[in-house]
Amino acid sequence: MSRSEQPSRRTVLAAAMAAAAVGVASPAAVAADRPAGPRGGLVDNRAWTSYPDWRSGTLRGTRAVPGRRPGLVIVTRAGTTDYTDPHTGRTAAWEYATWTSPVHRLSVPATEVIASWNAHTPAGTWLQVELCGTYSDGTATPWYVMGRWASGEQDIRRTSVDDQGDGRSSIWTDTFAIDDAASGLRLVSYRLRLTLYRTPGSRRTPTVWRIGAMGSDIPDRFTVPASAPGLSQELRVPRYSQEIHAGQYPEYDNGGEAWCSPTSSQMIIEYWGRRPTAEQLAWVDPSYADPQVCLAARSTFDYQYDGCGNWPFNAAYAATYEDLQGVVTRLASLTDLETLIAAGIPAITSQSFLASELTGAGYGTSGHLMTVIGFTAEGDVIANDPASPDDDAVRRVYRRAEWENIWLRTKRYDANGKVRSGTGGVCYLYFPARPSPRQRQALAAVGVR
Repeated sequence: MSRSEQPSRRTVLAAAMAAAAVGVASPAAVAADRPAGPRGGLVDNRAWTSYPDWRSGTLRGTRAVPGRRPGLVIVTRAGTTDYTDPHTGRTAAWEYATWTSPVHRLSVPATEVIASWNAHTPAGTWLQVELCGTYSDGTATPWYVMGRWASGEQDIRRTSVDDQGDGRSSIWTDTFAIDDAASGLRLVSYRLRLTLYRTPGSRRTPTVWRIGAMGSDIPDRFTVPASAPGLSQELRVPRYSQEIHAGQYPEYDNGGEAWCSPTSSQMIIEYWGRRPTAEQLAWVDPSYADPQVCLAARSTFDYQYDGCGNWPFNAAYAATYEDLQGVVTRLASLTDLETLIAAGIPAITSQSFLASELTGAGYGTSGHLMTVIGFTAEGDVIANDPASPDDDAVRRVYRRAEWENIWLRTKRYDANGKVRSGTGGVCYLYFPARPSPRQRQALAAVGVR
């Protein structure tokens, strides 16, 4: 589970959004007024991945590189700047170059936007992702920092950036959010800007293979009807428990009890046949089981959020493995997950719930990630739940209607009867850089390309 005892930035966001929801009569009324619609009407995904995509942007010191996996690199510096790392206090000079996307007009005017990126950052390099958008009233947002990222820690500490807002929208760690969705204000378009950094005089460069964002306007809802079962299939996904790491490396979000996100990420990375090298694991205490989970926690840790639950950082970590892509998106129902499972693609889902709301879980949480690996003949969800006492206990079966509701709702009541947020169907998808035709078709069916 993710820091269930402490208010996360998603809890803070929930409070802000709950304030906007004052006057809602009941969960039933919300569900009736704003029923879940088709995915295409709630979520917009756009990604730049191809050579023409990279060429379509504004390049300042960067170059599009063709090939089997097209990407973006530094070819010459556009400028030099000093960066003082807020987490180490070190100031260093960096050369930089930029790429700015064309304007993307959202098919769904959005209340939230989450960026994703896939990149390689050798020692002496790092990158920054920013977003600037246009509101539905025609005015513009500032340029917001969505993340400063490197796969390692030798140059900078990967970090989100707090205290960004203009009075109408804010950045909550990894999520752009309209401050008052009830006002009707929406984001109707955006651009993304990549800034690639390297040590001055170096010929090294980050390589970015994918940049994109998911915009959504998920209606407020306490309950979501269960979809009809349509698949009986289970994928063979490795099982890892976060709980066996309790107390290990407490500098990374207080140890394993909070490592649901990186533990889930590692399961799917290894499902695709990728594993860290002995060199990557050399720093881990050899007495620890499943040392790759410790690596995943360290590699996804957000030094500002002080946790391993930054959604894009998890997707970016997965994409550091050879020929994997990682994307954060939202799905509309378990039918979407069935489409992916049928094509051999497991998914990591985010949900929060009381212990009484998910039969068999045995715990409640304000935020938890688990891996969906299949469905029973009755349509119930087969999940690798890292909040299990050991690896053998990780495979769980959860009732379909309960599970679908806690995943897709945007509002819930906590143990004290206060309104809190739900994730509205957030999930991470990791898949090959060159998907099979069937995988490509399944991804396109849920809006990911």
